[in-house]
Amino acid sequence: MQANDTYSTQQNPSGILSQPLTLPCGVTLPNRLVKGAMSELLADTHNRATEKHETLYRTFARKGPGLLLTGNVQVDRLHLEHGSNVVIQGVQDPKALAALKAWSAAAKEAGGHVWMQLSHSGRQTQKSINPRPQAPSEVQVNLPGDRFGTPVALTSAEIEGLIERFAHAASVARETGFNGVELHAAHGYLFSQFLSPRTNLRSDEWGGDLLGRARFLLKTVERIRGKVGADFAIGVKLNSADFQRGGFSFEDSQIVAGWLDEASVDVIEISGGTYEQPKMANIEGLEPAFDPMISKSTREREAFFARFAPEMRRSIKRAKLMVTGGFRSAAGMAQAITEDGVDLIGLGRPLCLYPEAPSELLNGERDQFEAWEHRLRLGPGILGPHSPIKILKAINGFGTMSWYNEQLLRLADGLPADPKMNFLTAFIRASSREKRVARALESGR
Repeated sequence: MQANDTYSTQQNPSGILSQPLTLPCGVTLPNRLVKGAMSELLADTHNRATEKHETLYRTFARKGPGLLLTGNVQVDRLHLEHGSNVVIQGVQDPKALAALKAWSAAAKEAGGHVWMQLSHSGRQTQKSINPRPQAPSEVQVNLPGDRFGTPVALTSAEIEGLIERFAHAASVARETGFNGVELHAAHGYLFSQFLSPRTNLRSDEWGGDLLGRARFLLKTVERIRGKVGADFAIGVKLNSADFQRGGFSFEDSQIVAGWLDEASVDVIEISGGTYEQPKMANIEGLEPAFDPMISKSTREREAFFARFAPEMRRSIKRAKLMVTGGFRSAAGMAQAITEDGVDLIGLGRPLCLYPEAPSELLNGERDQFEAWEHRLRLGPGILGPHSPIKILKAINGFGTMSWYNEQLLRLADGLPADPKMNFLTAFIRASSREKRVARALESGR
């Protein structure tokens, strides 16, 4: 980076963040800030979008991000991350289509773009929703308690059917006014399960070597592009690594990113971790994280996954790179763009508490904001990151996520965030809601 670039980053980070970005498909985003994907948990009992989605996304849209990513929109009602996910499965009834159109319209009110994140939870489907979820292989989630069931291995015909489901969901997204889709191939969900040799033990064309394990994802991208055309944006959220010994590695991720680039993907979002090793939430898993790249980082970065961007950029010629998680200052965001080859900055948890942050960052009114994660972790020996009591450690991880989900629910009700909300209260409230929604889904089937 040249000296004048350094000066620009330090003195005018908002100018860098305000630059438009044209994607390979021809779509131009108005600036470099993205509202990252976070599960809204707002669907009705038929898994349709609601007016609360409109309220929440209208709030975010008015605050300046050039792109809003929705949370998990699922392609199979039996494989949800949460019972209150929106689902696109089969023929959509008129009410469901109208709700999706209203959601996208609210998200675009201020002139920004909105993409629908498409997902399938696979083995990370809660047992209360499906005790025998489908997955690449019969490898159960290794977490304490009875939260997840034993998965059933998908047949080749079922995999082909899922590819078509994703393509159909993408076409519905386009029909209902969304500007693009993002496939969730990270965080241990179904695409991620196929990519990892720990969870994909198959010996057929959908497993084995890396190309076999990536086939499901690559075929899905190909099918979607055929459905939606060349001018519709397609993104993929990809783990930089699973951070588990014997799992999907950074070397694997670089190769897959190159294949996705060749397959006409417009944006690759770098993330990492699974439910077993939740690095995406800045939480340590039950076993020590396996991170061979840690010694290769040449400098300290504000955002954890930004350190993977320079190497990843070498594998990508066409697609744009996005990093979400850990950014807390305008200078850190601008530095990632000018020094690390990052094109888009995703903001997740900060927006749960400061939905006005993007507009303030773009206008130069805010330089940084506080991270609350350290306040939510109870002390070591109780629920802290080194607790010997595994089930309490798991509660600490899920509890942190629940606390932020509760903030999103407040925003969706038109209320301000509540930073003083009690951690355990949020966890208990979320757990009760989860059980209530699961019962309602079961009774409606």
